Amino acid sequence: IFIKLIISMNKLIFRKLSLDILAFFLLSSTAITLIVWVIQGVNLLDIISEQGHSIRVYLLYSILNIPKIFSKLIIFTYFLTLFVVLNRYEENNEILIFWTNGIRKISFINFIAKLSIFFVLLQLTFNLFFVPFTQNLAQEYLKNSSIEFFPKLIQERKFSNVMDNLTLFVEKSDDKGFLKGIYIKEKINDNESKIIVASEGKLIKNKTGFSFKLLNGEITNVNKKGSFNLGFKETIYELSKFDNKTRKEKKLDETESVFLINCLEIFIAKRKDTKLRCGQEDYSFEIKAIYEEIFKRSINPIYIIILSLVSSLLILKPKISYFQNYFKSFLFIIGFIIIIFSELSYKFITSQVSIEIVFILLPLISILFFYTYILIKSKFNLTYL
Repeated sequence: IFIKLIISMNKLIFRKLSLDILAFFLLSSTAITLIVWVIQGVNLLDIISEQGHSIRVYLLYSILNIPKIFSKLIIFTYFLTLFVVLNRYEENNEILIFWTNGIRKISFINFIAKLSIFFVLLQLTFNLFFVPFTQNLAQEYLKNSSIEFFPKLIQERKFSNVMDNLTLFVEKSDDKGFLKGIYIKEKINDNESKIIVASEGKLIKNKTGFSFKLLNGEITNVNKKGSFNLGFKETIYELSKFDNKTRKEKKLDETESVFLINCLEIFIAKRKDTKLRCGQEDYSFEIKAIYEEIFKRSINPIYIIILSLVSSLLILKPKISYFQNYFKSFLFIIGFIIIIFSELSYKFITSQVSIEIVFILLPLISILFFYTYILIKSKFNLTYL
């Protein structure tokens, strides 16, 4: 009965520790993600000011970027969480509850390491599935959205290039869409263009987008053979046929992991080739870039376990009092360096094969190194593992 009581008590103690870690992680990750999201949101304001999309499009696009921000910050916020929670336990002497209940230090560290596996799986899920999906969804939504604020982008006596292959110039304009002194240049292809000049007109919104109703003007068609003019009293010039300047090509971080893995599987022997591409014409990427992207998505999260072991060193104080004052700062710096290194490690996998293998296996080697060090420092017994 006594043994069962101790086991039950230990479960409650570890449950409280895990709840404290999860609570602080949710709080810190939410706060930091929102701060980064707001800062990024300011940089995305050109969606409205330069591309002419509505506020609703801007908000939905920026919201769909939250999973990417959260995923990028998981490794840092988890390290920060462990560091703060374990430091608080140690400073408030709450850590003594574990030792007085017969819990060994190595058992405590094993629990932290096992808990970190959950966060590894969480980041893998975001990296491999959720982030590419939401990034692609955001770009598709932006690409297919109409330009609601197009009238605001037309400025008096300034050339506007809001849409691809279209240049606009007006002498005067008002809030009702009436225009005077209109100049329109449409690039049809490399050898052909169209120039329209009208004394006045009006910008009209319809179901398909915007169009100009032009009055008293002239159309000039220019090609290799020369040019010819055509006058008009009234004509409608459709703008819906033009594409806005929103990026149409798909980026690597917006591409589903299954596609990238299949490409890498086919060209694994040429994974460092900078010229070889995989995919269709408007949906293709360098094999080298695909290899690096898969590395970032799948290997980097493993560094979370390393950071959990580094944080766990807080419970193993150095015997020399002089080092105790700098021990926490030293561990935090080590953890921060590991985070930076994890973000840059993919740069080293394109060197020699031997170096490539080392950097692929480095997370596992680091886990083994730190865990062995902890076993030695905690004077482990095999029965406690």
